[in-house]
Amino acid sequence: MSTTQPSATGAAPKKTPAKLVFAAPRRGKPPRHLADLTTAERREAVAALGEKPFRADQLSRHYFARLTDDPANMTDLPAAVRDRLVSELLPSLLTPVRELDCDGGTTLKTVWKAFDGVLFESVLMRYPDRATMCVSSQAGCGMNCPFCATGQAGLTRNLSTAEIVEQVAAGARALARGRVPGGPGRVSNIVFMGMGEPLANYKAVIGAVRRITDPAPAGLGISQRSVTVSTVGLVPAIEKLAAEDMSVRLAVSLHAPDDELRDDLVPINNRWKVTEVLDAAWAYADRSGRRVSIEYALIKDINDQAWRADLLGRLLRGHLVHVNLIPLNPTPGSKWTASRPEDEREFVRRLEAHGVPVTVRDTRGREIDGACGQLAAATKD
Repeated sequence: MSTTQPSATGAAPKKTPAKLVFAAPRRGKPPRHLADLTTAERREAVAALGEKPFRADQLSRHYFARLTDDPANMTDLPAAVRDRLVSELLPSLLTPVRELDCDGGTTLKTVWKAFDGVLFESVLMRYPDRATMCVSSQAGCGMNCPFCATGQAGLTRNLSTAEIVEQVAAGARALARGRVPGGPGRVSNIVFMGMGEPLANYKAVIGAVRRITDPAPAGLGISQRSVTVSTVGLVPAIEKLAAEDMSVRLAVSLHAPDDELRDDLVPINNRWKVTEVLDAAWAYADRSGRRVSIEYALIKDINDQAWRADLLGRLLRGHLVHVNLIPLNPTPGSKWTASRPEDEREFVRRLEAHGVPVTVRDTRGREIDGACGQLAAATKD
């Protein structure tokens, strides 16, 4: 939340915007991994190791198509070749240090440790008709939103493309091997809504999206239309994303329809105001043909007033948009809580009266601090 400073002249106090961190601290680079590379780069890397380029295709088939993480199962590669290629291009990137589950085991949160000891989290959520992976793009977050545990933890570093992809691959292995109740399955949806601001780690996130969506064996073969990239509103990066001509869904974490409140709730609003963020979102929708998701955490007596619902409805009506209302999830030490049920219902009613599609998000994972805004425990271990 912004702070106020008294004025020496007796004028009205001015707000000091919360500190934002865009450039992640440098902490060394993770080992090079197959998932960091394009198909052509993989072949070049294998050739540089003195092996036939087609070995890169074999490695890709094992990692992306067969979800193999045990070199002993790569029997089409001669043992001597296998050990060297796996060591150089399939190094172990992430180590699970803790797993928590709820919802009868169908919601699984994993705390990962990277090569440098940095910790971050991902969440796998299995539903009757789909399985969604919520992945982190950074360890921590530099956007400093005061109601979000991740934002309050600060930014440790960006994740690499392969560190992001490996979260998805690990979830895919867990489903394929029947580790999640419901029998063998597959990951069908990816949401970049874990730790971090995805568009502040633009290059790695776009690389990860391409590895996730490229057809196997180049990638995991998940449809771009099943991938959602969220942002608090980095306008130039939204514009850059539109120019990628991909069909991923854009989700904007708005949380307030007026600049006065959003300046405090989402400090990036001090740089790009509500109308600028929404204009960039509408341009993305026009170019991609995809409906924009507006994420709105309902906070009791803060942003859940009926007049704010009307203002939000007026801003959104007539656009290719859908609103996800998120009952605020509890975080340690927070002074805020979720809206009253009657205020939530009235907010929904007012948006619908403006013709704006709206749903209230299922807050799965709350019991294990795995729901929206709760992913921060890993940074404190």
